[in-house]
Amino acid sequence: MTTADGTDRPAPPPDGDAAHASLALLERLADKLGARASVTAVYGESVTRDGVTVIPVAEVAFGFGGGAGRERGSAKTGEGGGGGGGVRGRPCGFIEIKDGSATYKPIRAPWGDVVMPLAALLAGTAVPRIARRLAVRRAR
Repeated sequence: MTTADGTDRPAPPPDGDAAHASLALLERLADKLGARASVTAVYGESVTRDGVTVIPVAEVAFGFGGGAGRERGSAKTGEGGGGGGGVRGRPCGFIEIKDGSATYKPIRAPWGDVVMPLAALLAGTAVPRIARRLAVRRAR
């Protein structure tokens, strides 16, 4: 169907095909956004300098959901619709190619290197003290 402004748009679905129209819309959105959701969108292109090539590695995920509705009945009227989606990208690391060998170098979060060991140390010292105090209170 061509609109007054000359753009092509899909023909409106028959009354019983609202769910199919929603599904078709979500599929088109997923195709278009999925083609753009890539490692280059998160990190950029690979770089080669001084004989070293760095290739970015990223995790890219997307999800979509939608719905449709229609009220059946002689006195009741209704319409429906809805949809949503999201894309997430996270850099994971990079591959370094140097002198004929490739090495993966992960990007690590400081939480795993600093905060988690400190939390484990704190829990390791606090839990025995709390257990002793509870045992003393129960003995009284």
